[in-house]
Amino acid sequence: MGGEATSSGGDNGSSDLSSKTKSKKPKYSRFTQQELPACKPVLTPAYVIAIFTIIGIIFIPVGLLSLFASENVVEIVDRYDEDCIPRDHNKNMIGYIQSSSTNKTCTRSFKVPKHMKSPVYVYYQLDNFYQNHRRYVKSRSDKQLRSKSNERVTTNCDPEGTANGSPIVPCGLIAWSLFNDTYGISVKDKAVEISKKNIAWESDKKQKFGSDVYPKNFQSGGLIGGATLDPSIPLSEQEDLIVWMRTAALPNFRKLYGKIETDLNANDQVTVTIQNNYNTYSFGGKKKLVLSTTSWIGGKNDFLGIAYLTVGGICLFLAITFILMYVIKPRPLGDPSYLSWNRNPAGHSN
Repeated sequence: MGGEATSSGGDNGSSDLSSKTKSKKPKYSRFTQQELPACKPVLTPAYVIAIFTIIGIIFIPVGLLSLFASENVVEIVDRYDEDCIPRDHNKNMIGYIQSSSTNKTCTRSFKVPKHMKSPVYVYYQLDNFYQNHRRYVKSRSDKQLRSKSNERVTTNCDPEGTANGSPIVPCGLIAWSLFNDTYGISVKDKAVEISKKNIAWESDKKQKFGSDVYPKNFQSGGLIGGATLDPSIPLSEQEDLIVWMRTAALPNFRKLYGKIETDLNANDQVTVTIQNNYNTYSFGGKKKLVLSTTSWIGGKNDFLGIAYLTVGGICLFLAITFILMYVIKPRPLGDPSYLSWNRNPAGHSN
Protein backbone atom coordinates (compact mmCIF):
# COMPACT_ATOMS: atom_id res chain seq x y z
CA MET A 1 0.00 0.00 0.00
CA GLY A 2 2.75 2.36 0.98
CA GLY A 3 4.69 1.46 -2.14
CA GLU A 4 1.73 2.14 -4.40
CA ALA A 5 1.15 5.54 -2.81
CA THR A 6 4.76 6.45 -3.35
CA SER A 7 4.60 5.43 -6.97
CA SER A 8 1.43 7.42 -7.53
CA GLY A 9 2.96 10.48 -5.94
CA GLY A 10 5.99 10.15 -8.21
CA ASP A 11 3.78 9.95 -11.30
CA ASN A 12 1.87 13.12 -10.32
CA GLY A 13 5.09 14.99 -9.82
CA SER A 14 6.42 14.05 -13.26
CA SER A 15 3.12 14.96 -14.96
CA ASP A 16 3.15 18.41 -13.30
CA LEU A 17 6.72 18.93 -14.48
CA SER A 18 5.92 17.91 -18.07
CA SER A 19 2.86 20.23 -18.17
CA LYS A 20 5.03 23.14 -17.10
CA THR A 21 7.63 22.23 -19.71
CA LYS A 22 5.12 21.94 -22.58
CA SER A 23 3.22 25.13 -21.74
CA LYS A 24 2.95 27.61 -24.62
CA LYS A 25 2.11 30.48 -22.36
CA PRO A 26 4.48 33.35 -23.15
CA LYS A 27 6.75 34.66 -20.49
CA TYR A 28 5.24 37.64 -18.74
CA SER A 29 6.56 41.04 -19.74
CA ARG A 30 5.13 44.53 -19.75
CA PHE A 31 5.70 44.69 -23.51
CA THR A 32 3.67 41.56 -24.39
CA GLN A 33 0.92 42.58 -21.99
CA GLN A 34 0.88 46.13 -23.39
CA GLU A 35 1.54 47.70 -20.01
CA LEU A 36 4.33 50.06 -21.11
CA PRO A 37 3.86 53.79 -20.47
CA ALA A 38 1.96 55.38 -23.33
CA CYS A 39 0.66 58.79 -24.28
CA LYS A 40 -3.13 58.78 -24.29
CA PRO A 41 -4.23 62.31 -25.16
CA VAL A 42 -7.76 63.34 -24.42
CA LEU A 43 -9.09 65.32 -27.39
CA THR A 44 -10.86 68.12 -25.62
CA PRO A 45 -12.57 70.83 -27.71
CA ALA A 46 -9.85 73.35 -26.82
CA TYR A 47 -7.13 70.90 -27.85
CA VAL A 48 -8.75 70.12 -31.23
CA ILE A 49 -9.45 73.79 -31.97
CA ALA A 50 -5.86 74.71 -31.14
CA ILE A 51 -4.46 72.00 -33.47
CA PHE A 52 -6.62 73.06 -36.44
CA THR A 53 -5.83 76.75 -35.82
CA ILE A 54 -2.06 76.15 -35.68
CA ILE A 55 -2.14 74.08 -38.90
CA GLY A 56 -4.14 76.77 -40.68
CA ILE A 57 -1.86 79.58 -39.47
CA ILE A 58 1.25 77.69 -40.69
CA PHE A 59 -0.08 76.24 -43.97
CA ILE A 60 -1.73 79.36 -45.42
CA PRO A 61 1.44 81.54 -45.38
CA VAL A 62 3.49 78.64 -46.77
CA GLY A 63 0.94 78.22 -49.56
CA LEU A 64 1.03 81.94 -50.38
CA LEU A 65 4.85 81.92 -50.46
CA SER A 66 4.85 78.85 -52.73
CA LEU A 67 2.38 80.44 -55.14
CA PHE A 68 4.35 83.68 -55.16
CA ALA A 69 7.58 81.80 -55.92
CA SER A 70 5.87 79.83 -58.70
CA GLU A 71 4.49 83.01 -60.25
CA ASN A 72 8.00 84.50 -60.39
CA VAL A 73 9.23 81.59 -62.51
CA VAL A 74 9.35 82.54 -66.19
CA GLU A 75 8.59 79.63 -68.48
CA ILE A 76 8.35 79.36 -72.27
CA VAL A 77 6.83 76.18 -73.74
CA ASP A 78 6.86 75.61 -77.51
CA ARG A 79 5.39 72.48 -79.08
CA TYR A 80 7.15 71.81 -82.36
CA ASP A 81 6.54 68.20 -83.41
CA GLU A 82 3.66 69.05 -85.79
CA ASP A 83 4.90 72.42 -87.04
CA CYS A 84 8.31 70.99 -87.93
CA ILE A 85 6.80 68.61 -90.49
CA PRO A 86 6.74 70.03 -94.05
CA ARG A 87 3.28 70.35 -95.54
CA ASP A 88 3.97 67.84 -98.30
CA HIS A 89 4.71 65.21 -95.61
CA ASN A 90 1.72 65.87 -93.34
CA LYS A 91 -0.01 62.69 -94.49
CA ASN A 92 3.05 60.52 -93.92
CA MET A 93 4.81 61.85 -90.83
CA ILE A 94 6.29 58.47 -89.91
CA GLY A 95 7.83 58.05 -93.35
CA TYR A 96 9.28 61.54 -93.14
CA ILE A 97 10.90 61.05 -89.71
CA GLN A 98 12.28 57.59 -90.60
CA SER A 99 13.79 58.66 -93.91
CA SER A 100 17.49 59.51 -93.92
CA SER A 101 17.17 61.67 -97.05
CA THR A 102 14.68 64.27 -95.74
CA ASN A 103 15.80 67.61 -94.33
CA LYS A 104 14.77 67.70 -90.69
CA THR A 105 16.00 71.19 -89.85
CA CYS A 106 13.29 73.40 -88.37
CA THR A 107 13.41 77.02 -87.18
CA ARG A 108 11.21 78.37 -84.40
CA SER A 109 11.10 81.88 -82.96
CA PHE A 110 9.40 83.53 -79.99
CA LYS A 111 9.74 86.53 -77.68
CA VAL A 112 10.83 86.43 -74.05
CA PRO A 113 7.80 87.59 -72.01
CA LYS A 114 9.76 88.65 -68.89
CA HIS A 115 13.36 89.02 -67.84
CA MET A 116 14.88 85.55 -67.36
CA LYS A 117 17.78 85.51 -64.95
CA SER A 118 20.55 83.00 -65.58
CA PRO A 119 20.85 80.11 -65.46
CA VAL A 120 18.00 79.50 -67.90
CA TYR A 121 17.26 75.79 -68.08
CA VAL A 122 16.52 74.17 -71.43
CA TYR A 123 14.32 71.07 -71.28
CA TYR A 124 12.78 68.75 -73.82
CA GLN A 125 9.32 67.51 -72.94
CA LEU A 126 7.79 64.29 -74.23
CA ASP A 127 4.11 63.45 -73.87
CA ASN A 128 2.55 59.99 -74.16
CA PHE A 129 5.95 58.29 -73.81
CA TYR A 130 5.73 55.48 -71.26
CA GLN A 131 9.23 55.18 -69.86
CA ASN A 132 7.64 53.46 -66.85
CA HIS A 133 6.61 50.37 -68.85
CA ARG A 134 7.86 47.29 -66.99
CA ARG A 135 9.73 45.69 -69.90
CA TYR A 136 11.25 49.02 -70.90
CA VAL A 137 12.46 49.82 -67.36
CA LYS A 138 14.05 46.36 -66.98
CA SER A 139 15.84 46.56 -70.36
CA ARG A 140 19.24 47.66 -69.05
CA SER A 141 22.32 46.25 -67.32
CA ASP A 142 23.44 48.25 -64.30
CA LYS A 143 26.47 46.00 -63.83
CA GLN A 144 27.60 46.69 -67.38
CA LEU A 145 27.16 50.45 -66.92
CA ARG A 146 29.33 50.45 -63.78
CA SER A 147 32.34 48.36 -64.80
CA LYS A 148 34.16 47.35 -67.97
CA SER A 149 34.66 43.84 -66.57
CA ASN A 150 30.90 43.27 -66.82
CA GLU A 151 30.40 44.39 -70.41
CA ARG A 152 29.09 40.94 -71.38
CA VAL A 153 26.35 41.02 -68.74
CA THR A 154 23.42 41.66 -71.09
CA THR A 155 20.83 39.21 -69.76
CA ASN A 156 17.99 41.74 -69.42
CA CYS A 157 18.86 43.79 -72.50
CA ASP A 158 17.21 41.81 -75.32
CA PRO A 159 16.56 42.65 -78.11
CA GLU A 160 19.39 45.21 -77.83
CA GLY A 161 21.88 43.03 -75.98
CA THR A 162 24.32 41.93 -78.67
CA ALA A 163 25.26 42.85 -82.23
CA ASN A 164 27.01 40.29 -84.45
CA GLY A 165 27.84 38.20 -81.38
CA SER A 166 29.47 41.10 -79.48
CA PRO A 167 27.89 42.90 -76.53
CA ILE A 168 26.32 46.32 -77.04
CA VAL A 169 27.53 48.93 -74.55
CA PRO A 170 25.31 50.43 -73.21
CA CYS A 171 22.76 47.71 -73.88
CA GLY A 172 18.97 47.71 -73.57
CA LEU A 173 15.98 49.60 -74.92
CA ILE A 174 16.40 52.63 -72.65
CA ALA A 175 19.82 53.51 -74.05
CA TRP A 176 18.79 52.49 -77.58
CA SER A 177 15.89 55.00 -77.55
CA LEU A 178 18.08 57.93 -76.42
CA PHE A 179 16.54 61.30 -77.37
CA ASN A 180 18.33 62.78 -80.41
CA ASP A 181 16.66 66.09 -81.26
CA THR A 182 19.15 68.97 -81.06
CA TYR A 183 18.61 72.66 -80.35
CA GLY A 184 20.66 75.69 -81.37
CA ILE A 185 19.58 78.98 -79.76
CA SER A 186 20.36 82.51 -80.85
CA VAL A 187 19.20 85.81 -79.40
CA LYS A 188 19.07 88.87 -81.67
CA ASP A 189 20.94 86.87 -84.33
CA LYS A 190 23.73 86.11 -81.86
CA ALA A 191 24.40 82.47 -80.99
CA VAL A 192 23.95 81.52 -77.36
CA GLU A 193 25.84 78.56 -75.92
CA ILE A 194 23.86 75.77 -74.27
CA SER A 195 26.05 74.26 -71.58
CA LYS A 196 25.85 70.50 -71.05
CA LYS A 197 28.02 70.55 -67.94
CA ASN A 198 26.56 69.23 -64.68
CA ILE A 199 23.10 68.49 -66.06
CA ALA A 200 23.12 64.98 -64.55
CA TRP A 201 23.06 63.96 -60.91
CA GLU A 202 26.52 63.78 -59.37
CA SER A 203 25.65 60.50 -57.65
CA ASP A 204 24.70 58.94 -61.00
CA LYS A 205 27.98 59.99 -62.62
CA LYS A 206 30.11 58.64 -59.78
CA GLN A 207 28.23 55.50 -58.76
CA LYS A 208 26.09 54.25 -61.66
CA PHE A 209 28.25 54.93 -64.72
CA GLY A 210 31.88 53.76 -64.82
CA SER A 211 34.77 55.93 -65.97
CA ASP A 212 36.31 52.86 -67.66
CA VAL A 213 33.17 51.95 -69.66
CA TYR A 214 33.10 53.16 -73.27
CA PRO A 215 30.33 52.80 -75.88
CA LYS A 216 30.73 49.73 -78.06
CA ASN A 217 28.59 48.48 -80.97
CA PHE A 218 26.01 51.12 -80.01
CA GLN A 219 23.33 51.85 -82.66
CA SER A 220 25.11 49.49 -85.05
CA GLY A 221 22.07 47.36 -85.85
CA GLY A 222 19.66 47.66 -88.73
CA LEU A 223 17.11 49.72 -86.78
CA ILE A 224 18.38 52.93 -85.19
CA GLY A 225 16.45 53.93 -82.10
CA GLY A 226 17.86 57.35 -81.23
CA ALA A 227 21.08 59.25 -80.68
CA THR A 228 24.57 57.85 -81.13
CA LEU A 229 27.37 58.08 -78.57
CA ASP A 230 31.01 59.07 -78.95
CA PRO A 231 33.01 55.83 -78.42
CA SER A 232 36.03 57.81 -77.16
CA ILE A 233 34.17 59.32 -74.17
CA PRO A 234 33.41 57.18 -71.08
CA LEU A 235 29.79 56.77 -69.99
CA SER A 236 30.43 58.73 -66.78
CA GLU A 237 30.97 61.85 -68.92
CA GLN A 238 28.08 61.33 -71.36
CA GLU A 239 25.57 63.37 -69.39
CA ASP A 240 22.82 63.32 -72.03
CA LEU A 241 22.73 59.54 -71.66
CA ILE A 242 22.82 59.68 -67.86
CA VAL A 243 19.85 62.08 -67.78
CA TRP A 244 17.89 59.87 -70.19
CA MET A 245 18.63 56.66 -68.29
CA ARG A 246 16.91 58.00 -65.16
CA THR A 247 13.47 56.88 -66.33
CA ALA A 248 10.37 58.96 -65.70
CA ALA A 249 7.48 57.73 -63.56
CA LEU A 250 4.75 59.35 -65.68
CA PRO A 251 4.06 59.35 -69.44
CA ASN A 252 4.44 63.14 -69.68
CA PHE A 253 7.88 64.27 -68.52
CA ARG A 254 10.68 66.77 -68.98
CA LYS A 255 14.40 66.10 -69.06
CA LEU A 256 17.20 68.62 -68.83
CA TYR A 257 18.90 69.31 -72.17
CA GLY A 258 21.28 72.05 -71.02
CA LYS A 259 21.67 75.46 -69.41
CA ILE A 260 22.02 78.99 -70.77
CA GLU A 261 24.45 80.88 -68.56
CA THR A 262 23.41 84.38 -69.69
CA ASP A 263 20.32 86.45 -68.89
CA LEU A 264 17.50 86.77 -71.40
CA ASN A 265 15.87 90.20 -71.39
CA ALA A 266 12.20 90.92 -71.82
CA ASN A 267 11.05 91.14 -75.47
CA ASP A 268 14.27 89.55 -76.75
CA GLN A 269 13.67 87.66 -79.99
CA VAL A 270 14.81 84.06 -79.53
CA THR A 271 15.43 81.86 -82.57
CA VAL A 272 15.78 78.10 -82.14
CA THR A 273 17.17 75.84 -84.85
CA ILE A 274 15.87 72.33 -84.26
CA GLN A 275 17.01 69.07 -85.77
CA ASN A 276 13.72 67.17 -85.64
CA ASN A 277 15.08 63.61 -85.52
CA TYR A 278 13.21 61.84 -82.73
CA ASN A 279 10.27 59.67 -83.76
CA THR A 280 7.23 60.32 -81.58
CA TYR A 281 4.81 60.12 -84.50
CA SER A 282 4.53 56.33 -84.53
CA PHE A 283 2.92 56.30 -81.06
CA GLY A 284 1.08 59.65 -81.08
CA GLY A 285 3.56 61.43 -78.83
CA LYS A 286 4.27 65.14 -78.55
CA LYS A 287 7.55 67.05 -78.36
CA LYS A 288 8.02 70.42 -76.69
CA LEU A 289 10.93 72.75 -76.07
CA VAL A 290 10.89 74.40 -72.63
CA LEU A 291 12.94 77.36 -71.41
CA SER A 292 12.52 78.03 -67.70
CA THR A 293 14.02 79.76 -64.70
CA THR A 294 13.75 78.32 -61.18
CA SER A 295 12.87 79.46 -57.67
CA TRP A 296 13.49 78.10 -54.17
CA ILE A 297 10.80 75.44 -54.77
CA GLY A 298 12.04 74.49 -58.24
CA GLY A 299 10.25 75.15 -61.51
CA LYS A 300 6.80 76.52 -62.21
CA ASN A 301 4.26 74.47 -60.26
CA ASP A 302 1.14 75.91 -58.63
CA PHE A 303 -0.01 72.59 -57.16
CA LEU A 304 2.09 72.79 -53.99
CA GLY A 305 0.84 76.28 -53.11
CA ILE A 306 -2.79 75.38 -53.86
CA ALA A 307 -2.49 72.22 -51.74
CA TYR A 308 -1.14 74.15 -48.74
CA LEU A 309 -3.83 76.82 -49.08
CA THR A 310 -6.58 74.21 -49.36
CA VAL A 311 -5.47 72.25 -46.28
CA GLY A 312 -4.89 75.44 -44.28
CA GLY A 313 -8.27 76.87 -45.28
CA ILE A 314 -10.12 73.66 -44.35
CA CYS A 315 -8.39 73.54 -40.96
CA LEU A 316 -9.27 77.17 -40.17
CA PHE A 317 -12.86 76.56 -41.26
CA LEU A 318 -13.11 73.53 -38.97
CA ALA A 319 -11.56 75.48 -36.10
CA ILE A 320 -14.12 78.28 -36.46
CA THR A 321 -16.95 75.75 -36.78
CA PHE A 322 -15.91 73.95 -33.58
CA ILE A 323 -15.60 77.28 -31.74
CA LEU A 324 -19.15 78.23 -32.71
CA MET A 325 -20.48 74.80 -31.72
CA TYR A 326 -18.65 75.00 -28.39
CA VAL A 327 -20.01 78.50 -27.65
CA ILE A 328 -23.58 78.05 -28.94
CA LYS A 329 -24.21 74.51 -27.75
CA PRO A 330 -21.62 73.52 -25.13
CA ARG A 331 -21.62 70.13 -23.50
CA PRO A 332 -19.80 68.87 -20.38
CA LEU A 333 -16.69 66.86 -21.07
CA GLY A 334 -17.17 63.13 -20.40
CA ASP A 335 -20.93 63.37 -19.75
CA PRO A 336 -22.15 59.71 -19.77
CA SER A 337 -25.72 60.73 -20.56
CA TYR A 338 -24.74 61.12 -24.22
CA LEU A 339 -23.84 57.43 -24.55
CA SER A 340 -26.25 55.44 -26.68
CA TRP A 341 -27.10 52.90 -23.97
CA ASN A 342 -27.91 55.71 -21.53
CA ARG A 343 -30.03 57.54 -24.06
CA ASN A 344 -32.05 54.39 -24.73
CA PRO A 345 -31.66 52.08 -21.71
CA ALA A 346 -34.47 49.73 -22.80
CA GLY A 347 -32.59 48.89 -25.99
CA HIS A 348 -35.54 49.84 -28.19
CA SER A 349 -35.57 52.52 -30.84
CA ASN A 350 -37.85 55.49 -30.25
